[in-house]
Amino acid sequence: MAEPKPKRRRSATKSAADQGTEWQEEVEQLSFNEARTALELAMAKLQSNDLEVEEMATLYRRAEAYANRCSAVLESVEQDVIQWDNPSA
Repeated sequence: MAEPKPKRRRSATKSAADQGTEWQEEVEQLSFNEARTALELAMAKLQSNDLEVEEMATLYRRAEAYANRCSAVLESVEQDVIQWDNPSA
């Protein structure tokens, strides 16, 4: 009879995929102002000359997510305004 395999412990640090999902979920909860501020900070950091290529790619993905969040909030507000302006629509 074979011995049961020992269970592997998950490391205390999360995998890159897990971390990626977490920050994306957090971005989806940001207000417009929070996302805009985060976008501005990310863009300023992207203009820095001392970033590694991997850091730059990750930061670019975050900046893109912040910009998408700003757009989503604005679209939502636009739809609300359209409904208020034309309640029969």
